Amino acid sequence: MHAIASFLGVSVQAHALRRNVVTSGINLLALKDKRFRLGEAVLEYTGECHPCSRMEETFGVGGYNAVRGHGGITARVITGGRFRVGDRLMPEIDEIPQP
Repeated sequence: MHAIASFLGVSVQAHALRRNVVTSGINLLALKDKRFRLGEAVLEYTGECHPCSRMEETFGVGGYNAVRGHGGITARVITGGRFRVGDRLMPEIDEIPQP
């Protein structure tokens, strides 16, 4: 969010990015082909999350480009569970089983 806010020159609130979970301090792209734990939940990386055209509506001209490359990732739930603000996102040791 800091990179996006810096690019736009405005304060950015998490809800404006339309993300389910917002993280900081971790390179989410390093989770490619991995499962990871957030609180009690185990998730599996499924791809990058690219911005949509609504970013222009939300932030004005340049909104899409500001979010591009900073959209995070998409993941599927392997094991459901609760997580809270402040829980650490931890990569699982094993990689995703390949068919």
